[in-house]
Amino acid sequence: MTTATQPMAVDRLLTVEAAAEHLSTSVRFIRRLIAERRIEFVKIGRHVRISESALADFIEAGRMEPLTAGTIRRGRTGVA
Repeated sequence: MTTATQPMAVDRLLTVEAAAEHLSTSVRFIRRLIAERRIEFVKIGRHVRISESALADFIEAGRMEPLTAGTIRRGRTGVA
């Protein structure tokens, strides 16, 4: 929790269009993520914004480690 002695780090807020451009995807996909509450967002009046850190967290959550010969031989493919 932020106290009066700790200033909150200001994170740049992106529009839905800018977030879509950053992910190289469609605006519709970003709006679906928002509707399904799969990405953190901020409502400012009727405007929706996504912080750069929330976008980075979403990207990190979807990151998959590459398969290597060692993990395949041991039967750890990482795929369900």
